[in-house]
Formats: sequence, C-alpha cells, structure tokens
Amino acid sequence: MLSYRHSYHAGNFADVLKHLVQVSVLDHLLLKDKPFVVHDTHGGAGVYEVASEHMQKTGEYQEGIARLYGASTGLPAINRYLNLVGRFSRPGGLSHYPGSPAISAALLRDQDRLQVTELHSTDAALLEAHFRGDRRVRVYKQDAWAGVKALLPAAHKRGLVLVDPSYELSGDDRATVAGVREAVKRFNTGCFVVWYPMLQRRRADYLARGLMGLADKHLRVELNVLNDGAARGMTGSGLVVLNPPWTLAGQMEEALPFLHGKLSQGGGGYRLQSDAGVLLEHAVR
Repeated sequence: MLSYRHSYHAGNFADVLKHLVQVSVLDHLLLKDKPFVVHDTHGGAGVYEVASEHMQKTGEYQEGIARLYGASTGLPAINRYLNLVGRFSRPGGLSHYPGSPAISAALLRDQDRLQVTELHSTDAALLEAHFRGDRRVRVYKQDAWAGVKALLPAAHKRGLVLVDPSYELSGDDRATVAGVREAVKRFNTGCFVVWYPMLQRRRADYLARGLMGLADKHLRVELNVLNDGAARGMTGSGLVVLNPPWTLAGQMEEALPFLHGKLSQGGGGYRLQSDAGVLLEHAVR
C-alpha cells in the first residue's frame, strides 16, 4: 500500500516481538562460518527518529520499546535485542529505533548479504541513502512479491526471509500466503519469519493456519496486549516462522511471559505453537 508508512508505528509492541524473533534467528545463523542472505520484503525507511512528527503523532513506541529500553531483563535473547536497539540511540535515552533492515545490517558479517524491497518512493530513497556505500546491502524499489520472484533463490543457501506486509489492502492475506508459498518453493533451505496483526481472531487464525501449512516445521509466536474485541485496531500480533532454528522455541517460552508482563495494556495473553502442538498458552479473562 503506497500510503502506508511504518514510521507511524516504529517501536510499538508488534515491532518488539517481530524484531526480537528476527535477532534470535540471525544469531542462530551467525553460529556457523558459512555466509547467509537476508531477504526483507517490506523494508520501510531503515531507522526512525523518536522525536519525529510521525512517531510523536501516534506515540505507539511508548507502549512498546519505551517500556523495555535500558532494562536488564535476565533473559539473554531479550537483552541481546535491547542492546542492539541501543546502538542506534544517543547516550542518555531512546532517540532512534531501527527497522528490520537496519537490524539485519547491524549483525551481518562481510561475507553475508542483505537484499531489501520497498515500493514506497520516499522510504525506498531513505533506505538507499542509509545504506549507501555498504557493499553488503542492495535496496530495490520494487513490489514485495515481484521481488520474491526476481531475487530468490538467493546467492547463498542459508538465510532468513522476513515478510512484514501492512495488511491494509483487501486481499493482502491471500497475497501473503501465495507470496510466501512461492518464496518457500524458491528458497526452501531458508528460514521464513512472517508477521501478522491481531485485528480479528478468526481472520488471524485462518491466516496463520495457511502459513503454517507451507512447511513441515513451523512455529507460531503470538503476543496480545489487549483482549479480543477490547479496542479498535490491533490487540496484538503474531509471527509464523517456517523452518525455525531449534533454539527459537525455548527462547520464546522464556520471552513471552516476560513481554506480556511488561507490555500488556490490561489484557491479552500469549501463545506458542509448533508443528508438534501448543507449547505455551495464557489468556487474561
């Protein structure tokens, strides 16, 4: 959607969950010396200034990263994510929040590669400017699903495909399942992290089931900060991870109760489900 700008939502509770999982997957890829590629389908603008008009207009970051920033949680995966976010801010407080391409680039080695597609002309230009001179990164002003066909399979057999649509257009759910199906077919050795919003429980469940059916090994990670139907807009968000690293389920078992305790706005809960069944579930009634 050409009117969508992630700058209004940067650092919200959905970003916290999404980027925590992203960092955890990348850290697993970094355990081996062999190179890998990150393919980011909806890149956004790269890095977001907290004092900007967009972030201040919605204030969504205040219910997300601002509740955690600077804390030591006792959980290695969350501390790792928070320390990485802190690299982008000036000393003394939260000044900037990194989007998914910036997070990936911060962790890449010289032999690894990042390819990003972004269709919004302003955000694509900002991405290009941010990564100018970085030979590890390529930015393409291109539709996400056209990019899947053009850029996958990737040069390396290992990697992460991060899928983060806005879901604001009619048919986005179907397009996402179809696009991820095509991506898995082209790059079946990769790990896929697909984000979805909790707007209506039935819709989210249907989408998640469609995505989980695309790979034998999968993990569904969901965090809700409000009860279903408690408010207009998102009450939570989730991720379907296809071909997940074996370490991820245990990390999320520790992280989800902590995140819900810190980010809940008076309700919600969390759910962790693998191809073997439900691993963890809690709902506030």
